[in-house]
Amino acid sequence: MRVGISSILLWTLFLFNKEKTKIKTKDLGRFFLCALTGIAINQLLFIKGLSLTYSIHASLLMLTTPILITFIAAWILKERLTNYKIAGLTMGIIGAVVLITARDVTGNGSEVLYGDVLIILNAISYTFYFILVKPLMKEYEPIVVIRMIFTIGFMLILPFCWNEFREIPWKDYSATSYMLLVLIIFGGTFLAYIFNVYGIKILGASMAGTYIYSQPVFAATIAVIFSGETLALYKVIAALFIFAGVYLANKTTSNA
Repeated sequence: MRVGISSILLWTLFLFNKEKTKIKTKDLGRFFLCALTGIAINQLLFIKGLSLTYSIHASLLMLTTPILITFIAAWILKERLTNYKIAGLTMGIIGAVVLITARDVTGNGSEVLYGDVLIILNAISYTFYFILVKPLMKEYEPIVVIRMIFTIGFMLILPFCWNEFREIPWKDYSATSYMLLVLIIFGGTFLAYIFNVYGIKILGASMAGTYIYSQPVFAATIAVIFSGETLALYKVIAALFIFAGVYLANKTTSNA
């Protein structure tokens, strides 16, 4: 629902804008890989992981993405690793381990360890997406890139989702359920990607990316109020380690 309807909305924007961007044949393979890592694997692992773990865990573990980007970029793009970046990775790993190994029985997580692992794998997949999509963002308008990636991604996830989609008991859902579905699809997916694109265009990628650090604050507040989760001490400690890891991994200095 998220990927399919967002794809339709993105193509609807195309009907109004009708930009004359032609996709080059040489870039189709990269578009496919971006759709695979940024939509298909990313969404399937994230949704499944989120259904098994706590919202606060998921939001904090997703913050490992900027740390992973630094190290996978060093591996693939041969960027220099500094002492700060190595320290950042270490701090991030410690924070993730604190979350994963905690025996928390509060809230609504059913298989927290399994869910946390899926969220981390999702973060790794999304990291590869960030690295793969960068050249496309330079070649095409961001809205064009996102539309292509969502469209291809929808084709990739459809075989995995179709049977479950057919079994949705639509008639059993209340008006509130439909309202929440619209909020997730239109607000949490379509508008989120659109706003992110324009944020990057106006503020730059670095400044726009810093706003991801506010996500755990909102997630923790909402999870405590609506989902019965608790802001346990281990979550605060893990958050401090992960935040410190992100800061160090992105710190630049000539002396590092």
